[in-house]
Amino acid sequence: MFTSKDIETKTIFVINCIKEKNLRVQSGELLLEEPEEKKTLTKLPFQKILALFIIGHIRVTTPLIDKCKRFNVALIVVNTNFRPIFYWFNSAEANFLLRQKQHLFDMDDISIAKILISNKIENQLSILKKTKRKDPLTTNATITCLNALSAIMSANDYKQLMGMEGICSKHFFEAFFQDLNWSGRKPRIKSDCTNAALDIGYTILFNYMECFLRMYGFDLYIGVFHRNWFKRKSLVCDIMEPFRCIIDRTIRTSFNKKVFSEKDFIITKGTYRLRIDMNSKYSKTFFDALIKYKNEVFKYVQSYYRCFMQNKKTSNYPTFHI
Repeated sequence: MFTSKDIETKTIFVINCIKEKNLRVQSGELLLEEPEEKKTLTKLPFQKILALFIIGHIRVTTPLIDKCKRFNVALIVVNTNFRPIFYWFNSAEANFLLRQKQHLFDMDDISIAKILISNKIENQLSILKKTKRKDPLTTNATITCLNALSAIMSANDYKQLMGMEGICSKHFFEAFFQDLNWSGRKPRIKSDCTNAALDIGYTILFNYMECFLRMYGFDLYIGVFHRNWFKRKSLVCDIMEPFRCIIDRTIRTSFNKKVFSEKDFIITKGTYRLRIDMNSKYSKTFFDALIKYKNEVFKYVQSYYRCFMQNKKTSNYPTFHI
């Protein structure tokens, strides 16, 4: 398994391959090349790589996979729409004791889920306060979040907890994105540029969190809040909840500073889709925001793992504060 020193000294590299590129190994280094011009664009020492996020089209070689395995480098490939295509990571797959505990976990036990959702709402409240707005939408969202935080620990069933999380998110989005003509959260429908940007940002966050969870050998399909569905990595959905605020804040700031724009999207049958030539800008913006917190994310997942394995009280579980 990785240590805090590994996280501090290694880097997550994002490679934009909208135009197909080659990755190969030479003299113990990773080379990124233009296939047609046979030109080396960059060289990366494997000792410095924590993970490779590749966006677009890439050719990989057997020596590359071998090196990734030897140095525990995660390899994540997503298409130009940021949909995951391939994920490879060899670390901690044999942690059967952890997986046994996960499979024995009582899904009616929402004690850990309460911590995750409370933490999410705390962060929503935090970035909402930082807007320094006093309008009715912001005031209402603030009151809703505060009321939920005071009541959430007394929730006694899953539906009640889910209802609290849903109502807080609804009012939070209405207030936080009100300057962006917000009309409601519509996942995957992409009915406006803000929803489309949220889908992109949350997809990147999902893949980012999955990388850290795989370091410890978690069964990603067994969650503590999100119910277990076929092919849904419920644990990743759980653990990313407190960190969604990073994406939310990045989107609001980027649109307000004109880094993001409605012109970055094309509209097809009412659906907003990011222009291919804008992919690198959006991926860089989101990864830059996330990588700032890589130490916090690692320590969070590490602490979560230790608490879960040692059956610690929920008061010992980690929290993330933006």
